[in-house]
Amino acid sequence: MKNKLILLFLLFTLSTSSQILRKRTTKLMGSRWQITLVAKDSITAEQNIDTCIAEVSRIENLISDWIPASQVSQVNSKAGIHPVKVDREVFQLTQRAIYLSRITGGAFDISFAAMDKIWKFDGSMTAMPTPKAIKKSVEKVGYKNIILDSVNSTIFLKLKGMKIGFGALGEGYAADKCRDMMITRGINSGIVNGSGDMSTWGKQPDGSSWNIGITNPMKEDTIIAIVPLRQGAVVTSGSYEKFVVFNGKRYAHIINPATGYPATGLCSVTVFGPSAERANGFSTSMMVLGKDAALQFIKKFPEYHYLMITDKGRIFSSPQLHFSKHQL
Repeated sequence: MKNKLILLFLLFTLSTSSQILRKRTTKLMGSRWQITLVAKDSITAEQNIDTCIAEVSRIENLISDWIPASQVSQVNSKAGIHPVKVDREVFQLTQRAIYLSRITGGAFDISFAAMDKIWKFDGSMTAMPTPKAIKKSVEKVGYKNIILDSVNSTIFLKLKGMKIGFGALGEGYAADKCRDMMITRGINSGIVNGSGDMSTWGKQPDGSSWNIGITNPMKEDTIIAIVPLRQGAVVTSGSYEKFVVFNGKRYAHIINPATGYPATGLCSVTVFGPSAERANGFSTSMMVLGKDAALQFIKKFPEYHYLMITDKGRIFSSPQLHFSKHQL
């Protein structure tokens, strides 16, 4: 259920400013990351970008289910056998992911990593999988079968073949960690963009807000809205790049982990709020829940705002969200 997140940000800077802006693009966690910092000089900015990259790499080596030596991979390899002791950081991240699984009614599920990949979104699928195959694809998925022991800091997956995976949630967590680290180190402005999971803080060198451009899902080379951000995170989940159509119905690449069926009805959900980690979980869940249930869900979290676009191009947004709207 790894999201394709495609936010653009627009930078407007003044060369006469006493602060300088440095930006670097690199590959981390298997995705494209862009780190932008504003500092007193280029050496300070570059050194702190190095620090961010080192922090993301550290987190990746803890939680990546693709790295055999990671703690999460160890948990997965012992599924159905015995609990595995993990660092408190990994334990608490897992706790938060299970909480997110619970409050979304399983629309988000940390154990989605065990899902069989029966849906193909590369043009090769000519018919829908059978209901039996769909049901079987999620038989090892179920966050309720994850046993946490807070005293011993262990994680146990009850069923053999179960897996946990953080995917884009881990990218949001790492982006938040970098933001907090930079603020502690005296870097008062920047954007950490982990494959579309953005944590922002401060202002641009000319004193203006960061401007986040949201891609038009109906026409990907255009922007549908520009939202100014001063402090916070923004994450988009979208199905406009990977989907299939059967019997006139559009099925997104984001799969409902509870049913095994792809999400339908929405083609883009953008969530704004204090944490990229949580915003990522919310945006993914809202894609799965669909418009009506998603609106009811997000209203429970007043610190978070949304901009949703349906398959038919209708836009729904938080009343508190101020943005300049472009033509869809």
